[in-house]
Amino acid sequence: MGRRTFLGSAAGLALAATGFPVTGVPGRHRVPEARRAQSDPFVINMLGGIRNPNRRGSRGPLGGDPPDAPLTLDERALSDALASGTAAVNTTIGYVAGPQEPFEYSVAEVARWNRIIRNHPEALLKVRSASDVERAAREDRVGIIQGFQNGAMMGGDAGRVGTFAGLGIKIIQLTYNGPNQLGHGSMVPENGGLTDFGRDVVAELNATRTLVDLSHSGEQTCLDGIEASAVPVAITHTGCRAVTDLPRNKTDRELRLVAEGGGIVGIYFMPFLAADGMAVAEDVVRHIDHAVQVCGEDHVGIGTDGGTTAVDDLDAAYEAARREVEARRRAGISAAGERPGVVPFIPDLQGPDQFRKLAGMLAARGHSSERIERILGLNALRVMRDVWGE
Repeated sequence: MGRRTFLGSAAGLALAATGFPVTGVPGRHRVPEARRAQSDPFVINMLGGIRNPNRRGSRGPLGGDPPDAPLTLDERALSDALASGTAAVNTTIGYVAGPQEPFEYSVAEVARWNRIIRNHPEALLKVRSASDVERAAREDRVGIIQGFQNGAMMGGDAGRVGTFAGLGIKIIQLTYNGPNQLGHGSMVPENGGLTDFGRDVVAELNATRTLVDLSHSGEQTCLDGIEASAVPVAITHTGCRAVTDLPRNKTDRELRLVAEGGGIVGIYFMPFLAADGMAVAEDVVRHIDHAVQVCGEDHVGIGTDGGTTAVDDLDAAYEAARREVEARRRAGISAAGERPGVVPFIPDLQGPDQFRKLAGMLAARGHSSERIERILGLNALRVMRDVWGE
């Protein structure tokens, strides 16, 4: 099931119209050959997933699939991911929040996702190095980067970082919205910083060449995490607080320091990009524009925080969003900007063509084809090489 099955000549011409070069960018900004040949975008989604939101029983609001979740992926979701140009996606597995025991649940999730990947060898590839991302692109597969969105599964033992690194976890986010033993999330009013244990975990992440993710963190925890890390860090999915003043978005200081350390900031496709929560595609572009101004074009990427399959029934989605927000509030894991009636995606930036549409909008705003390629995936690939190795 290769991407060429889904990308006809019309799609290739549409992408070429955005200004993408056929020959790629020299040096470290190099698009894999197979993708260049078909004018397919090279996309690394720094936080996303492969799921069909129209399918009953899809992933719930607390971030955990049920124990009996299927070991195969929905055919439409898989086809859309392949058609989107996604070379690799940081797929959240393991404990995020909820009643599960964090360590045991996370280990089980790694095993479950390993089986899913094995069940789809023609379409998926487990990513253990930057070269695996390039291999996935060459072979018309989607690289699955296994990552965590909460460090709670470390318990009181920073050595568990090595255990998870050995299992193939490549990205670990220190906190979710609330507090944990590593530090404070973005919704903790006290805005405490990284704990001593959190610093130990960051040191172990560096030692095991696991990418430190500072998304969802409180401002002081984020600043401390940047300072504590000896290698580049990522904020895989966020917005710019200077554009939209919400706690889930990052200040210019945070953005700038990540860039100065060689890291990357991924802009999400989420309602936090607009003050009223009714974000549209143009808001994504506004936040990317600002991030490029603050960080420079080599340090901005995308982390949609969503999938590539469009929601078919928006009315039903708004009702589902109302129930999900209520569930997240009851669980104590919601963030400012989440409100009933606001869907957790960008309604006019959905489906397998979302990255082509974004590329066209960026081109219309004056961004060069080389810069757009960097934002869509090449900047993320560079950081992965720097932290993970080839």
